[in-house]
Amino acid sequence: MKLSEKPTIHEGAKVLDSTLGAWTEIGANSVIEESIIGDYTYTAGDAQITYSEVGKYCSIASHVRIHPVNHPMWRVTQHHMTYRRVLYDLGESDDTEFFEWRKDHKVTIGHDVWIGHGAIIMPGVSIGTGAVIGSGAVVTKDVPPYMIAAGVPAKPIKERFPKEIAEKLLEIAWWNWDRPTLEERFEELNDVERFIRKYGK
Repeated sequence: MKLSEKPTIHEGAKVLDSTLGAWTEIGANSVIEESIIGDYTYTAGDAQITYSEVGKYCSIASHVRIHPVNHPMWRVTQHHMTYRRVLYDLGESDDTEFFEWRKDHKVTIGHDVWIGHGAIIMPGVSIGTGAVIGSGAVVTKDVPPYMIAAGVPAKPIKERFPKEIAEKLLEIAWWNWDRPTLEERFEELNDVERFIRKYGK
């Protein structure tokens, strides 16, 4: 099977009130809700993404959870009957203010980010372009561009590239190239030094 500009949504996946970019692939049994998924980004399957903005060319492994929703710990009970009132016949309408609070803590993920199997990205977190999140990590704080982070809670492990190379890649911003440019320069994506020499300012 080949992908195309039209998003590919596999069996059992659900996309609700979301925007999918070109060449995206949503793996089987994934749920994407109220989120934006950038061009060429894919989920390997069984991923759940809520209230998030994910950049282009991101690789999201299976069983990743982005923005697991918070409960109201400041209330007497944190049970969802206090905001899903209609479900329990405890009110004529749900607590819309609480749902807006959840949405206000969206997750933002840059471009070309790799998120490993089973990782969890908590609400309000920002992950920079080019970063790597290790399998099983629980990310509670922002991760800078081109940083590798892992663990519970996730901590920076090392930089993917020296700072000067990372800065050059951010300047080039190849993820914004149109399709003809990508095709023309595709083979050069495998050699970082040559790539920077040719396209860096």
